Amino acid sequence: MPSRVLILGGTGEARALALLSMNEGHDVITSLAGRTSGPLLPAGRVRFGGFGGPEGLAQFVREESIDVIADATHPFAAQISAHGYAAAQSCHIRYVRLERPAWRAQAGDAWTSVKDTGEAATIIPPNTRVLLTIGRKAISPFVARHDLSGVIRMIEPPERQPPARWKLILARPPFTAEQEKALMRAHDISVLVTKNAGGAQMASKLQAARELRVTVIMIERPQKPPAETAATPEELLNIIEA
Repeated sequence: MPSRVLILGGTGEARALALLSMNEGHDVITSLAGRTSGPLLPAGRVRFGGFGGPEGLAQFVREESIDVIADATHPFAAQISAHGYAAAQSCHIRYVRLERPAWRAQAGDAWTSVKDTGEAATIIPPNTRVLLTIGRKAISPFVARHDLSGVIRMIEPPERQPPARWKLILARPPFTAEQEKALMRAHDISVLVTKNAGGAQMASKLQAARELRVTVIMIERPQKPPAETAATPEELLNIIEA
């Protein structure tokens, strides 16, 4: 039987899941946080903005007669995942999650894994040229260090312009490995700081770092609630329909 699915979205996988689900006859609503201007919109109905915590999300689930919450958010969007799980528990419906596989170090990689941006900022050696690809809300610990400089790349501009010793690049992936190597060479980068988002689309910077022997500080994923989990939209749709 067709289900009414609430997709917690914001990723390419979420858009793919919405289209697949609609093609199979399901009624789909995708929720977007609204933090990115001009986002790529999925098929079906789209809701923008927060819910007001797990209680507000649960109220929305009841009002819309949602059958299943499909969490297809970014691997680091821990708060909305927790809210989705709590709302599903409160409303006695299923909570399932689409979770792209994390990156794993390969031969030739020089990775240091850390739990958060604060730890990452403290372990970088003095006077290092850094490439930051961690989003606009996480750069403060790095720009606060006056001995660090380099490149900050993000999609949306930060609330405050970084100091002049940092070059700000606003760009949306994907990037090729050759583009990433050219960027690292041009700015004399010796350390890449990134989040373990996973996915092939953004892995080219890791290949570039490997080939140029650039050290990678990898911020590992936060823990998310227990769930039936799939690595691809197709697999998650099978779980939804099971």
